[in-house]
Amino acid sequence: MAPFPTSRIPAANVASVPQRSPLRYPGGKTWLVPHIREWLKGARPEILIEPFAGGGIVSLTAVMEDLAPRCLMIERDRDVAAFWRGALRHGAELAGRVRGFAPTRERVRELERAPPDCAAGHAFRTLVLNRTRNSGIMAPGAALIRNGENGKGIASRWYPDTLARRLAAITAHAGRIDFREGDAMALLAPLLDAYGRGAAVFVDPPYTAGGKRAGARLYSHSEIDHARLFAILADSRANFLMTYDRAPEIVSLVARHGFHAAEVRMKNAHHDRIPELAITRDRMFS
Repeated sequence: MAPFPTSRIPAANVASVPQRSPLRYPGGKTWLVPHIREWLKGARPEILIEPFAGGGIVSLTAVMEDLAPRCLMIERDRDVAAFWRGALRHGAELAGRVRGFAPTRERVRELERAPPDCAAGHAFRTLVLNRTRNSGIMAPGAALIRNGENGKGIASRWYPDTLARRLAAITAHAGRIDFREGDAMALLAPLLDAYGRGAAVFVDPPYTAGGKRAGARLYSHSEIDHARLFAILADSRANFLMTYDRAPEIVSLVARHGFHAAEVRMKNAHHDRIPELAITRDRMFS
């Protein structure tokens, strides 16, 4: 595969970046925040669109740091979508539930089995399962944390005061955050046609290109037509930033559409340096 230049901006140590999302999300992009900031400062969009919202770190960063006047988050996963609706519409109630909950395996299993009682209840259920499962994985069959940090077990990633503060910050900015539950592949082209050059689009789809199955293991909805996604962006007038791993299929699509990519070496959970691609229409990070 042809080499890509290394980004002049290093991947961030996630401890040095504000943690704005209450969700622990596999494949989260906190490490990319310095790239996000530079991209949006240059783009100066009317709206940021995040079609595969997940943990929402890019949308939250954009709005809370005034890098975009508003954002639109799209998420297909029913439970994750329920969290964002609850966080945006019922933040105070959700924060109250968080402060009053001490997770044990029995309580989490009971919450897992019981149908949600209301919108805030569904959001709370998602948040609890996300914070008590290994790596925040929400796909069916994901295991609960066993030993956790410092032997704290299932409660090792449950910080009620911190989570409540993050929810309060989302509530404070909720008027600038729109949310839609739906399939990004169906919604993206009409949105880009409507917003035109006023949109900046951050695209971080499940990594299933080239036969890789990480996305299928981590997410409930992982099947993506990557070639069609590239074509949608190529046919639009929007300013975009995509992230992908360096699969042969993606390298070929970058070349086919004349896009530019820079390699960013991020550190995974095992402290290995993994190259990921930051893909843009115009050369930006090298």
